[in-house]
Amino acid sequence: MNLNQLELQNLRHLIGSHETAYQKLNEYAQKATDPQIKQMFQKSAQDAQNTKNQLMSFLG
Repeated sequence: MNLNQLELQNLRHLIGSHETAYQKLNEYAQKATDPQIKQMFQKSAQDAQNTKNQLMSFLG
């Protein structure tokens, strides 16, 4: 699949956004004291990581 410049730029932006979300959610999970909140942040972080990996697959 060939991506044009705009598509590539948008894809990189989305990947970066999901990486940032993953990092922040992981940090929130580490600081959380309530087990339910901790689990929610961990799941959200994993979801962000999974989406980032899926988006990266479009790069080749």
